[in-house]
Amino acid sequence: MTAYTATVTVRLKRGVLDPEAETTRQALGRLGFELESLRSADQFEIDLDAESASTAEERAEEMAERLLANPTIHDYTVAIEER
Repeated sequence: MTAYTATVTVRLKRGVLDPEAETTRQALGRLGFELESLRSADQFEIDLDAESASTAEERAEEMAERLLANPTIHDYTVAIEER
């Protein structure tokens, strides 16, 4: 078994209301930072042991699909690094 860190980033899909990001975008605008758009995201770092990077990725994707993300409103990405 090899030790991996899976980073799962969960974002609201485009078109889904993101009040946290909109409030932050407006505040940045008041500070002089003009942005076209801004989206918030949650990031989870998961340390796990697996036989291969692809197995670690499959396990992280299953975690995302079953708990970390709601597929109706969220998109997610998974990145795997060997520890």
